[in-house]
Amino acid sequence: MGYPLEQLYQEVAYIALHFHWSRDDILALGHQERRLWVAEISHQVE
Repeated sequence: MGYPLEQLYQEVAYIALHFHWSRDDILALGHQERRLWVAEISHQVE
C-alpha cells in the first residue's frame, strides 16, 4: 500500500498555505521531512 493520496494533498495544501512553497518544491521533500514541516507549522500556529 502506498502513501494515502488524501493525506498527501492535505500536507501539500497545509505547507503551501503557510510557507507559500510551490507544489513541486513540497513534493520534492521526502515523506518524513514533509511530516516534520507540517508538525512545525502546527506548533507555530498554536
